[in-house]
Amino acid sequence: MLTPTTIATVKATAPVLAEHGYTIIQRFYDRLFEAHPGLKNLFNMRHQQRGEQQRALAAAVLAYATHIDNLPALGPAVARITHKHASLNVEPAQYGVVGEHLLAAIKEVLGDAATEGILSAWAEAYQVLAEIMINAEAALYEEAEARPGGWRGWRNFVVRHKHPESGVITSFFLEPEDGQPLADFKPGQYISIVVDVPRLGLQQVRQYSLSDAPNGKSYRISVKRESEGDAQAAGYVSNLLHDHVNKGDVVRLTPPFGSFHVDMQATTPVVLISGGVGLTPLVSMLKSVLKNTDREVVFVHGARNSSVHAMKERVKASADTNPRLTSIVFYDAPLESDVQGYDHDHVGMVDLHRVSQSVLKPDADYYVCGPLPFMRQQVEALRALGVASSRVHYEVFGTDTFEE
Repeated sequence: MLTPTTIATVKATAPVLAEHGYTIIQRFYDRLFEAHPGLKNLFNMRHQQRGEQQRALAAAVLAYATHIDNLPALGPAVARITHKHASLNVEPAQYGVVGEHLLAAIKEVLGDAATEGILSAWAEAYQVLAEIMINAEAALYEEAEARPGGWRGWRNFVVRHKHPESGVITSFFLEPEDGQPLADFKPGQYISIVVDVPRLGLQQVRQYSLSDAPNGKSYRISVKRESEGDAQAAGYVSNLLHDHVNKGDVVRLTPPFGSFHVDMQATTPVVLISGGVGLTPLVSMLKSVLKNTDREVVFVHGARNSSVHAMKERVKASADTNPRLTSIVFYDAPLESDVQGYDHDHVGMVDLHRVSQSVLKPDADYYVCGPLPFMRQQVEALRALGVASSRVHYEVFGTDTFEE
């Protein structure tokens, strides 16, 4: 338990962190990687180069200081972080290393302003948060290992099949190399995959949503090729998977984790809303719900056009043969060959107000996934349409912070 003095001291430093937080975190990472270069294998070095990880951690530290007197308010964020840590196989001892360099960075950047009282308060606050997260991650590891076909840490998988889903998205079908059973997962969860990145001289880990329903034998991930005009700068892992990982190759995965998943025990309607590659976890939800429940499903998806619309025919076939599924597709830049009424239903960005009669269902749960601006827009639209916040669920990948 945090003492009242610690709570007051840490909360009082929030304005200082708002001003100097990014500089502190930059110094923290410099110290951390200098003392423990092997930890670069654990961090997304692309996000490091762009400063995204620094901004995200600075925002997280500021949020902790701001809400330290009301920690339950951080519950969803802590759940998301602990699942991400579990997918990286973070060890308890690594919290001590991080705490050491974080406190040292605070002292270096703030100088004499970082009094012994402030440093002592932050040390106590960090330790309490670390214990919360270590305990939560231990429970996740135990649960993952206890499932039939479960495991902890990294496990070898063979690429049994590689299938292009669109001009930019490819699916990889992965089976355990040991031939043993494979744990099921909650539809919407993700796995971590680790690959060698020769031009960095490092291993890098990325999370990819599982894009098929659980089947006890294989996992499927569907990966978008990332390009920002510079092939050497974008998509360290995604492009490597596309270009160099082929049928028969062996990759390593951690078990499925993630707090974004459909409630398979519920009986109320499900509304899935995706943009671009954000459809991958929602396709897993769709297939699982249709296969195992009698629930009504509405699937709203937005893409540029048919050339980048992954899994289009599978979803369309399901909608054509299953009266419980309504599929609504928006193309914002349709090709001349794209036929409205067949390839897509509406021209433009996803606009829930235009299709409100289809998406507003009594007691429905809404699952949103896609680029961050897309998700903000859809969540705002749902709120404007009167959907309760408790019914709206979304997945944030990478270092993005949803609330600003």
